[in-house]
Amino acid sequence: MRSKLPLIVSILLLPVSLSSQTNPDFARNRDEALRNLQGLVRIDTSNPPGNESKAVDYLKAILDKEGISNEILAGNKERANLVARIKGNGKKKPILLMGHTDVVGVERDKWTVDPFAAVIKDGFLYGRGSMDDKDNAAVSLQVLLMLHRQKTPLDRDVIVLFESAEEGGGGNIGIGYVVQQHWDKIESEFAILEGGGITTQDNKVQFVGVATTEKVPNGTRLVAKGVSGHGSMPRPDNPIVHLAAAVAKLGAYQPPMRLNETTRAYFQRLAKVSSPEDAFLYTHLEDPIIGPMVQEKIRLTKVMQNSMLRTSISPNIINGGFRSNVIPGEAEATLDIRALPDEDMNEFIASLKRVINDPAVEVIANVSSRPKTPPSSLDSEMFKALEKAQTKVFPGAITIPGMLTGATDGAQLRAKGVQAYGVGGYLINGESLAHSNDERVSVEGIGKFLEFMYWAVLDVAGAK
Repeated sequence: MRSKLPLIVSILLLPVSLSSQTNPDFARNRDEALRNLQGLVRIDTSNPPGNESKAVDYLKAILDKEGISNEILAGNKERANLVARIKGNGKKKPILLMGHTDVVGVERDKWTVDPFAAVIKDGFLYGRGSMDDKDNAAVSLQVLLMLHRQKTPLDRDVIVLFESAEEGGGGNIGIGYVVQQHWDKIESEFAILEGGGITTQDNKVQFVGVATTEKVPNGTRLVAKGVSGHGSMPRPDNPIVHLAAAVAKLGAYQPPMRLNETTRAYFQRLAKVSSPEDAFLYTHLEDPIIGPMVQEKIRLTKVMQNSMLRTSISPNIINGGFRSNVIPGEAEATLDIRALPDEDMNEFIASLKRVINDPAVEVIANVSSRPKTPPSSLDSEMFKALEKAQTKVFPGAITIPGMLTGATDGAQLRAKGVQAYGVGGYLINGESLAHSNDERVSVEGIGKFLEFMYWAVLDVAGAK
């Protein structure tokens, strides 16, 4: 009979080893992540001009002290990116965590606190970038520190990219530069970045939103031309009249609804945590009889969900004329078109011309700099790990995939074949304060976001 001693020894030792690696002190790690987030918020990286290299220096000092391999990648010395990596055994391709270090500007006189003081009060950390996107940067850093300090065995390398210029001007500076010039430094199977959020309602987590795709921004202009003249003699070819009519037609126009894998799952799952009235809307979108009425109700009452249903059009700028007594020879409007990922833009522009139906108005489309990519899979190892992490950290809630109506740097990753997923911290009562005055993030939410991220990354990257 073979001795069972080696097996018994292995079983006895296993819980000790796993406990040291998978049950960290989350309260202590939350406090450290908050301190690092405060440090990042206190560095003014408003874009423009950015100056993200100051944040890179701050982060690099932390990584160097821990002995974590890292490298500065800079197309512009003032706007550097930083990539850090801890090695796995190479059985699987790496996982990439991301957070951008630039922030949008502020209207200081409209803040109740200094936007760069990182004040904590009433359970919130206030400051520009606290929710977009220095919280993701701080949480990603903390996950890396935890795995490194625990000497967690990994089947994948875990990479963190702190990127510049996400809020604008990043073609040859931020993610565009890194992808084009240093793809080998971040090449990965999965990526986790901004774009989702943990939605609470009445102090209870309702669902965890995970972005699996996003719409494609396309700037389009309407240009109306006519004959200039004296304002005392109105002309039928007045460009402002024609332009105004065209804008009004597009304002009333609803492009056709089209669901994809992500948005169909989004509405199906959202119905489960919605009021009966809203659930009825979400489950009858495609009803052949009442579907059009349901869609119209959503258009009038739920602007975000309406944008997720179709390619959207928002006329945001009108220019025309220079004197009140002069009929201008030209007038122009700028449309913010957010296209579904698979939209045929040539056909879409043709449809706009048909709606306007005015030869005096020209529709001029600009080529989008962002790639069109299919949604990341809802059946991947990464998405399943995010669902499991949600169940562990937020029992009773659900995971809902979503399509962002805005844009992130996940598009560039998906274009390279990476399965990219957007996550985020607490959205109190579903409200995002990103880019707002008094931007702030929940202290409790940072801790729970960290737990959620840690378990998801460990599930995918930890040695099996």
